[in-house]
Parts: sequence; structure tokens; C-alpha cells
Amino acid sequence: MELRLSLFGITRSIDLSRFARYRNTAVVLASVLLVIPLTVWLLRPAAVPDLAHGNVAGARALLTGWAKGDLIVLVRHVERCDHSKAACLSGNDGITDRSRSVAVSVGAQFEQLGLEKADIYNSPMIRTAQTASYMFNKVAANEDWLISCKGTMLRDALAHKVAGRNLILVTHSECMAQIEKDLKLPAATLGYGASLFISTTTSQAPQMLGFIEASDWRTVTTQ
Repeated sequence: MELRLSLFGITRSIDLSRFARYRNTAVVLASVLLVIPLTVWLLRPAAVPDLAHGNVAGARALLTGWAKGDLIVLVRHVERCDHSKAACLSGNDGITDRSRSVAVSVGAQFEQLGLEKADIYNSPMIRTAQTASYMFNKVAANEDWLISCKGTMLRDALAHKVAGRNLILVTHSECMAQIEKDLKLPAATLGYGASLFISTTTSQAPQMLGFIEASDWRTVTTQ
């Protein structure tokens, strides 16, 4: 198709099909530019769910898994003294004095869940040993695998998991990030005293349930 224009007695012909081709090419390019980021967004790993703040389905899954003894829980130690200006409990390599109450509070939440069917381990670092002491009134020794967890956290946790019994591991943010990596999930930024829950059953691969921050337990509800 041609368009004939006349200006000052000069006539010119314009091939409109050429513009149509350019327009079609532009539409294709624009579509590609939209599809690529959309595809990346859809294929991204799902974020670790927050089990607090009214996540009823998540809280119910936690209680169900806990009752069956199917859960592995990684609990981060409470506030470390060498990263804070707060007063130390004892020595610079342990926890702060003010964080004792946080450990006791989180421990009380696990007591409500029930610790009769739970095995509890902590890394031998002083900050995790102190956390376990105030949180669970129990301190394990020589569990070096809870420090040297790079690339092996999920494997080692499963090796210590007893069927029908929940496994609680008082550990470090690096180990929590490693188990998220082992499960092919993006690392969540979890605070001191946070808990990370993984479901394990004989019928399926381990699955991430989600996390609860130390200050958010009061917002966990099944209704």
C-alpha cells in the first residue's frame, strides 16, 4: 500500500507496508522484554513463609507436624554480646544480659507445644550453650556439626532426627541459611531467637514450613 503526498507541487509516494513491518517488529520486541522478567519472577524460589501474624494454615501445619513428631526446628541463639553495646551476661563471647528473658520466653512457647517428644541439641559455642540453658534448661556438648554446617546442615539434621520425635537445634544464622539453601529456598533474614520449622515425613522429602521470630509468637493463631 502506498500513500501519495503532494507538497509545493512535489509528489512523493510512501510505502506504508514498510512502516507496518517496523511496527510489528517493535511489538515483538516489546513483548519479549515483558515476557523475560515475568518468566524470571514466576520461576523464582518461593519465600520462606512467616508462620505468625495470623497465618492460620501455617500454624495448623506446625501443630499437626509437632504432634506427630515430624519437625526439625532450628533456633537462632539470642543476642550475642560482641555485636551489641548492651551488658554481657558473662564474657564477650556469650549473650547479652537483657536477652536472657527472650530465651526464657521462646522456651516457654516450646514448653506449651510440648517437649516430651523432643530431642534438643546446641552448638558448643558459648552463645548457643547459654541460649539453650535459658531456653530449655539443657545444654548439649561436642555437637560440632552445628558449627561446621556448610553444605551439610540438612544431611546432618536428618541423621540426628528420630522418627516420631521432634528435633530442636539451637544454632547460628549461617546454619539456618545453609538449610534454606539445601532446600533450594532464598535465605530469610532472621533475628536473634528466631525459629525455623522443617517438616520431615517418610513419605516425602523435607519441606520448609516457615519461621517465627522471637517477638512474634503471640501472633501465632490457629483460628
